[in-house]
Amino acid sequence: MEAKEYIESGILELYVYGLLTESENLEVAEMAKNNPKIEQEILSIEKAILALSSSFSPFHSVANFENIKARLELKHGKIVDFKPASKRTQYIGWAAAVLLLLGLGYQTLELTKTKGAITTIGNEKNKIEREFAYLDQENKKTEKSLTIVRDIKNTSVTLGGQAVSPTAFAKVYWNKETKITYIDAAGLPKPPKGKVYQVWALKLSPTLTPTSIGLLSDFESNSQKIFAVNQTVYAEAFGITLEPEGGSLSPTMEQLYTLGKV
Repeated sequence: MEAKEYIESGILELYVYGLLTESENLEVAEMAKNNPKIEQEILSIEKAILALSSSFSPFHSVANFENIKARLELKHGKIVDFKPASKRTQYIGWAAAVLLLLGLGYQTLELTKTKGAITTIGNEKNKIEREFAYLDQENKKTEKSLTIVRDIKNTSVTLGGQAVSPTAFAKVYWNKETKITYIDAAGLPKPPKGKVYQVWALKLSPTLTPTSIGLLSDFESNSQKIFAVNQTVYAEAFGITLEPEGGSLSPTMEQLYTLGKV
């Protein structure tokens, strides 16, 4: 914290009033030792308190009072004898000063608490805004996924689990007019580190001919598990295999996770 911010925080007034904890007192003393501006500010606060306290004390000593009395007697003769202010009056003045200082200290403490509350509210506001932005982004992703699923122009192809993972499944949404293809991979297990799922468009006859149409990259970070892959020009079936990171030129059939005919 810079010296200016430290001074404006109100902690120095609490330090002079003696309202801080022992650890906080040590912290302020250390700051004052290393920063002349903070030390000067403490001295200024102490001088202001002394000046304020002095304002409640009598302005003249007993000797001055007697001198004034003697001068009045020479000029006007015998005067009524008034006694100088008693110590009781002084104590009342000091007590009033102490009460005033305690009041100022309490107000400073409350101001510090208010500033802290405002900071907390600001942090909560920023947190809510970040959460709202995240939820808004997720909502847009969900809307996009629903649009893909509900598009009647898309041919839906269900891919069933194979020997390596019988419980796995996936869906292909293929628009034969635009060639745009999406993969719903929610039924695939998380790929091991260093591995990636690769999607193949398959021609079954006269011979099996696979064509890679893309990788399901960033699998874990894709919350919807809907992936856009390359355009599919022709396919009689679709398959998904698990390949080394970066993909393969041809499918590893031992790692065929899902397969389905159009």
